[in-house]
Amino acid sequence: MKPRHIAGMALCAAAAVTAFTGSITPAGFEAIGAAHAASKIGDLAPFRAIATDTAALVDKNDLAGAKARIKDLEVSWDEAEPSLKPRAASDWHVVDKAIDRALEALRAKSPVQAVCKQSLADLLTTIDRVNGKP
Repeated sequence: MKPRHIAGMALCAAAAVTAFTGSITPAGFEAIGAAHAASKIGDLAPFRAIATDTAALVDKNDLAGAKARIKDLEVSWDEAEPSLKPRAASDWHVVDKAIDRALEALRAKSPVQAVCKQSLADLLTTIDRVNGKP
C-alpha cells in the first residue's frame, strides 16, 4: 500500500474518532504521524532515533559517547544508501550533508558541546523537513 493511501486511511480514522468523541485522541495523532512517517526517500525514523540518542548524549556532555553513537548513524546511513538515494537523490544529499556536519562536529580534535548540539539540532530539523514535518 502506498504511503499516500495509508495517510488517507489514518486521516479517515482520525476523522471518525473526532466525529465520535468530539476530539482526536492521542492514538489518532499517532496514526496520523505514522502515516506521514515515510517520505519519498523512505522511512527515516531509525536514523532520527540514532540522532536523538546522540543529541541526548551531547546534552549530558558525554561527547565521547555521542561520537561513538553517531558512528552507528554513519554506518546505517551508508548501508541504506543504495535503497534510499535512488528514491529521492536530492533529499538524500540534504540529509547526508547534515549528517556529515554532525560527524565533523563530534569528531573535531577538541569538540565543543554547543557546536555539537547545534549540528545535531540542525540534523534533526533536516530529517523532519525531508519527512514533510513542520
